[in-house]
Amino acid sequence: MTKPEEKQGPVKVDGAPAPSPVDGQKKKENPEKEAKRLAKLAKFEAKKAAEAAKNAAASGDKKEKKDKKKPEPKTAAEETPFVNTTPKGEKKDVSGGMANAYDPTAVEAAWYDWWEKQGLFKPELTADGKIKPEGKFVIPIPPPNVTGSLHLGHALTNSIQDCLTRWHRMQGKSALFVPGCDHAGIATQIVVEKKLMRERGITRHSLGRQAFVDEVWKWKDAYGHRIYDQLRRLGSSLDWDRVRFTMDPSLNKAVTEAFVRLHEDGTIYRANRLVNWCTKLNTALSNLEVEPNFAVEMEELEGRTMRAVPDHDNRKYEFGVIISFAYQVENSDERIIVATTRLETMLGDTAVCVNPKDARYTHLHGKYVIHPFNNRRIPIITDDYADPEFGTGAVKITPAHDFNDYNIGKRHNLEFINILTDDGLINENGAPFTGIRRFDARVAVQKALEEKGLYIETKDNKMQIPICTRSGNVVEPMLKPQWWVNCQEMAQDAMQAVRSGELNIVPETSEKEWFRWLENIQDWCISRQLWWGHRVPAYFIRIKGQDGDENDAQLWVSGRDEEEARKKAVARFPNVSPSDITLEQGGMPTRCDVKMKSAKLNSTDPDVLDTWFSSGLWPFSIMGWPEQTKDLDLFFPNSLLETGRDILFFWVVRMVMMSQKLTGKVPFKQVFCHAMVRDAHGRKMSKSLGNVIDPIDVIEGITLSALGKRLDEGNLDPREVAKAKEGQKRDYPNGIPKCGTDALRFALLAYTSGGRDINLDVNRVEGYRKFCNKLWNATKLVMMKLGDDYKPSPETKLTGTESLADLWIIAKLNKASRETNKYLEQLNFMQATSTVYQFWLTELCDVYLEICKPVVDGDDAQAKEACRNVLYICLDAGLKLLHPFMPFVTEELYQRLPRRSMDTSASIMTARYPQEIAEWNNAQAEKDYEFVNDVAHAARSLMTDYSIKEATLYVQAGTSEVQKLMSSQAAIVRTLARGIKNFNVVSKDEAIPAGCAPYNVTEDCTVFLLVKGHVDFEVELKKLDDKLANASKNLATWKKKTEAEGYETKVKAEIKEINENKIKGYEAEIEALQHAKDNFMRLRDA
Repeated sequence: MTKPEEKQGPVKVDGAPAPSPVDGQKKKENPEKEAKRLAKLAKFEAKKAAEAAKNAAASGDKKEKKDKKKPEPKTAAEETPFVNTTPKGEKKDVSGGMANAYDPTAVEAAWYDWWEKQGLFKPELTADGKIKPEGKFVIPIPPPNVTGSLHLGHALTNSIQDCLTRWHRMQGKSALFVPGCDHAGIATQIVVEKKLMRERGITRHSLGRQAFVDEVWKWKDAYGHRIYDQLRRLGSSLDWDRVRFTMDPSLNKAVTEAFVRLHEDGTIYRANRLVNWCTKLNTALSNLEVEPNFAVEMEELEGRTMRAVPDHDNRKYEFGVIISFAYQVENSDERIIVATTRLETMLGDTAVCVNPKDARYTHLHGKYVIHPFNNRRIPIITDDYADPEFGTGAVKITPAHDFNDYNIGKRHNLEFINILTDDGLINENGAPFTGIRRFDARVAVQKALEEKGLYIETKDNKMQIPICTRSGNVVEPMLKPQWWVNCQEMAQDAMQAVRSGELNIVPETSEKEWFRWLENIQDWCISRQLWWGHRVPAYFIRIKGQDGDENDAQLWVSGRDEEEARKKAVARFPNVSPSDITLEQGGMPTRCDVKMKSAKLNSTDPDVLDTWFSSGLWPFSIMGWPEQTKDLDLFFPNSLLETGRDILFFWVVRMVMMSQKLTGKVPFKQVFCHAMVRDAHGRKMSKSLGNVIDPIDVIEGITLSALGKRLDEGNLDPREVAKAKEGQKRDYPNGIPKCGTDALRFALLAYTSGGRDINLDVNRVEGYRKFCNKLWNATKLVMMKLGDDYKPSPETKLTGTESLADLWIIAKLNKASRETNKYLEQLNFMQATSTVYQFWLTELCDVYLEICKPVVDGDDAQAKEACRNVLYICLDAGLKLLHPFMPFVTEELYQRLPRRSMDTSASIMTARYPQEIAEWNNAQAEKDYEFVNDVAHAARSLMTDYSIKEATLYVQAGTSEVQKLMSSQAAIVRTLARGIKNFNVVSKDEAIPAGCAPYNVTEDCTVFLLVKGHVDFEVELKKLDDKLANASKNLATWKKKTEAEGYETKVKAEIKEINENKIKGYEAEIEALQHAKDNFMRLRDA
């Protein structure tokens, strides 16, 4: 039989119902009811497990009832479209009646444009242009890459940032949320190159540098607005007058200033060092970015694997093996066997290393081996790096193509031989294999070693290979002259800032990672061989008649402009005529040198700076640095930097180091690292998996076919598109239902507690749309109960005639205000959203509103007035509590409320956020109400168990206090329990009629339901006997399965678990049915 609370239950979120409307917290259960509940739960869990196991459904009980098929959710395409008639920037007219149901499209329309036009996103200052007395809150957006559109990870970031900005703004602070975008050097260049090839069949080289850069700017102007449009749809209250792009002139000036200062003091230097090199893109990739989601990703190989290589026409080559070969010892018949996973690099070997304590090779110390292809003498060196226990104990050393070998080469002053061109071909140093591709050389070298009798064997080898995430190519360590930042001193300062408390990092796990990484920091390669980005403001000094070495630091100068650089060059060489000095930027003469007609041209492409370099200046460059602007004075340092924990090192660390070095201040007071957003299955978001979702598609809804079309329009390989579409079909068979911005934001924030990754189920967002609908209907009900003529009192205060329920809900509101502020202060968004949700759904909507209905509709004018006042207080404050999380629906509903005469807020955005009011705390009212609530729960449970609708109840009070309380609050019990015909409160000395079923609430209170005369015991007992027989039969059937021969050894573990859950479910059901039967027999015979 359907329970009363199931007829109009609370909103379901994440597949499970919210707490029971009147339970509040877990109560003592009726044993019979609890047994039934456990039985149902066991059966439900068993069913879930059965559906998850392969072919398990075939073994199920055919007589069990099937779940009703849920109606497919409507997508936006299936609904009647809303038409926004509000002129852009004008305030929406909400004077008409409220719609029957919540429609996010209608609710969210027009508000953002009005907020922006009203200037509500700008930081409010005092009359004399200073920060308000309440303080300031400044947060810069982590600039998303201009290359594409935002995904749900960005939506999480912006939901957190905007929630905090709105909260601080409502506290009266000068709040500033700064928007912007990153030029994303390598990513943007690749996108535009692909576009040019796809549409016009040309390369950037055929266009030329300047023409190509012009094309990139055209692309940015055409598509860059998409991200800003998405941010607006997400409700981010950004000050758009301060929007910044990392290639803006003001930020370019900041980049130049930073480089020149750091170069002048020696922090930036030029050196020929090993870098990660992409032979397809022809650029260095930062050594620090060997992490998932960045420039280089380590691909795990379990063993021998054939893998396609993009710059080898996608031909497949063998990886995941280790190849052993022998070097012949000079003037000896002896050989040393070494092993490598990159056989082609042996062409650049300049040593064989053995451990000095390895007795097997003591006699070879200081001797040489002979290279088999060029007869080069290769020294045998000793170093603790060689592990005697690994392989043969001898290691080949290639300093120019391996990071570990590079360090050994430096220690032992070895020769560094580069065997590759920038395109990945073997150069002249790799003769006789010159001109062939590196992995073709791998095959050729093995064949040549076999012919010379030096090849030993090939074995499977579990390993990782570095892959360029932008090109898919295998990354090659190569020796290249680059610009570097010495990070050692800055790293010490960054660690000290955290130790001293000047900078706070949340959560604690991120703080530990901060120290772990900074204690082992390496110097930072900041130059990139690209065309799109900030040109390195450094110039090579070429002196007439001299062949200058580009690795000579004395021949490089930096300057804020060419004239400054020329002055530095002339001053550095006072004995050289200025007319004999030419400046070149990346091999090309500068404009002033062209005018002097003294230039020597070559084809070297000028470098640009790593994108992270300009991003590292973001917190202060967006405020106008290096100029001493008003914004820099008012809003720097920033208050908070919120970002994903995955870029703590690549971006946050660099911002802190650069800011301390260039401004003498930390760039922000606190760093909050949110977790990574994964899909519902725990997989990372990947276009090839089809699980990268545009937040707009969750807001507006989208069909499955439209999701697939997005993939067709992207840059994925056709095979990956097919794979991604299959993933979409599994995860979103009916598309994605329209959920709205507020539901999306609330869901993302509800997941966020810091630390662990977020497995985001888009279906959970739909649950919060239902919560929005609950808000809508609750507000509509309150407005109706208040009446069109209702005018709230000028001040927020109680009348003094409030009922117990009134005082209880006010205390709950006070608690919600206190705890929401506390959790937002702690950046605990999961608890903050839970607190507000609990207040609105469980306490206000499902309890207090039900209690209010008979009071407001009644004849007691005093009680009615007090109740209406409390209703208004709760609705007004409740919407304000919700606003940082759900900005649109709260504004829509707030604008419909009557206003207090002292309330001059044009928008809920500028209204004051609710704070705890000490005199509203009322522990006694909470305690008394919870007791009454327990009695109502007991009454409802009894009425449900015995299927009695017009009930006669007796509450036996053990004390006069309980008797007095229950007598005065009978109306609440009647309202919450429903269906009570007679409600009697008696003392402990008064007799209870025979034939009553008891429910013990506390030792001082028992609720009795009169059953005899209301139930046909024989009919009910017959029903129970039938159910018992059916349950016993099912139990026997499932037990028989487990007794079959070979069950323990042949049946899969998941199937065993299903069977065990089924058996437990039927056993619990039988126990509950027998208990119910015993109760009926006892009552029948009473």
